[in-house]
Order: sequence, then structure tokens, then C-alpha cells
Amino acid sequence: MTTSILVTGGAGYVGSHACRALARSGYRPVVFDNLSTGHRDFVRWGPFVGGDIRDSAAVAAAIEAHGCEAVLHFAASAYVGESMVDPGKYYLNNVAGTVSLLEGLRAAGCVRLVFSSTCAVYGAPATLPINEATLPDPINPYGTSKRTAECAIADFGRAYGLRAIMLRYFNACGGDAELGELRDPETHLIPRAMMALLGHLPDFAVYGADFPTPDGTAVRDYIHVDDLADAHVVALGNLLEGHAGGTYNLGTGRGHSVLEVLLAIERVASARLPAVSGARRPGDPPLLVADPSLARRELGLRTERSTLETIVRGAWTWHQRAHPQRHAFAAAAADRVT
Repeated sequence: MTTSILVTGGAGYVGSHACRALARSGYRPVVFDNLSTGHRDFVRWGPFVGGDIRDSAAVAAAIEAHGCEAVLHFAASAYVGESMVDPGKYYLNNVAGTVSLLEGLRAAGCVRLVFSSTCAVYGAPATLPINEATLPDPINPYGTSKRTAECAIADFGRAYGLRAIMLRYFNACGGDAELGELRDPETHLIPRAMMALLGHLPDFAVYGADFPTPDGTAVRDYIHVDDLADAHVVALGNLLEGHAGGTYNLGTGRGHSVLEVLLAIERVASARLPAVSGARRPGDPPLLVADPSLARRELGLRTERSTLETIVRGAWTWHQRAHPQRHAFAAAAADRVT
């Protein structure tokens, strides 16, 4: 029989890519999502259950009804800037929501969890690249909420026998003709730049040109979303085979500045972006680059698709055929600006 896996937030960007990877590997992804930010038409590889992770009984019922052997947990609020002005939302969704989810797992007798965490738990470390021994020191409520959720997961492991793998990934990006980034509002660099080139974004800007980096713009480690998704499938397989759990960085070990990314986009699109610079966004560290060697050794992490050229070409393919909802998002953004 096909093994069923509950995927919270499976209608979102990374979650939907993970569902596709699960299905390709022979699993049956069961999407559990309240569609507050996800998209119903991204659910294509298994059944959909409408629900909120803050409802422990609904989580347990979904696990039991579909015979799920493990949970991949993506559901979260994930805007750094928003977390600075509305931290309560992040503690309710990412901390309280995760604790409620854990109670649902416990009620259903499910003891395997793959958690979607983030490099934001590290803050702005002085030493790069960042390995798993780097002490977490988040500098924004988003990172703090994810770190607190990690601690709750570890405590449930000690108390109740939950086995969890926590994946701290760096900048997820990329897409293809089938799936891509679709958010409202859109805050990520690559989709914002492409929306601007296509005339769907009236306020594109580079946020910060005075960072202590070679060209003054922030440096990030960009990893293709399909490489991330495959790593989740391998982590799941390890748990199903008895792995005790652990924490892994998912990145490439290479950093690219904002200006480097924008130049790559201009080359692929054969178009020029407006040279507009704005102030730094609160909570943004200057440099974040992973040391992914542990994930390479123990999860077989592969990042061949995570070259800047491949990422940009795939994302451009998605945006050129943009989901109709993208235009509705753009119209709403234009209304807000005017």
C-alpha cells in the first residue's frame, strides 16, 4: 500500500513542491491547509483536507482518517518585515500553531515529523559559512518564532518519543512551467523583479545598498525549491527507516548578492530593471550563507539545480505564464500604491 504523509501548508510554495516530490517518490501526500496563503489549485498530487494547525483535533482526525505515517510541517507565517511590526501573529501561528500540531500528532499516535525551519534562527552570525554548531541568535520575530517551535519539537521528542528532522533552509527560490512563487503580498527578490519586468509591480526597489558586503547589497544563499523538496523526501525516508532525528542546513554554500541576482535576471529576460534603491528592511542581516556539508553527508543533499542561471530561468518560465491570480494580486498592489 502507498504510504500517506500529512503535509501542512501543502498548498503553499515549498509545500506544493514537496507534495510533487513525494508523489514522484511513491508517497501519497495529504494536504492539510487553511488556504489563508496557499492555493487550492496547487493541490494536485493527493487529497485535500481543509483545516488549521491550531485545531489539534482536526490534525489528529486527518492523520487517522488517511492513515498518515508522518507529517511534513510547512504551515507558517514567513515574512520577516511583517514579523517586526506584528510579532503576535508569528507567535500565534508559528509557535502556538506548532504546539497545537504536536498535540494533534500525539493524540493520533504519530511519532515522525519533518519540520520546515529557517536560517533566520541564526540571526547575523559573525562567522560564515553557517553550520549547525552555530548558536541560534535570531534578530527578528520570525526567526525567534521558528527557533521556539524547534525547541517545542525537541521537548516533545524527549517527553513523548517524537522523532523529528528539522531542516533550516536558506533562500528557497525557482520554479517551472507547472509551479512557482505566488504570494500576496510578494516580498521575495526574484519574483518581485520579474513582476516588475512584466509590468505587474509598480514599486520595485532594492532594499538596502549600504550593507557591509562587496557591492553594498545583501548576500544570500539561494537554493532551488526542487532541491529543497527532494531533501524533505530523503529526510522522511530516514525517519520511516528509524532515524532518530536531527537538524540540517539546506543551502548551497555559495552566496550571491542582490545585484548579482538582478543582473542574472536581466540577462535571462533581456530587459533592464529600474535602478531604485530603498532603505534596508528592519530585521534583514547582511550575509547568510550555509555550510551544507552535514546535509550532503547524511541526507544526500544535491544542489545541481541551484545554480543562479537555472533558478532564474525556471522562475522566469513560471512568471511568463503567470497564474491568473498573479494579475489580481498586481491590481490589488497598484490600488494600494495609488
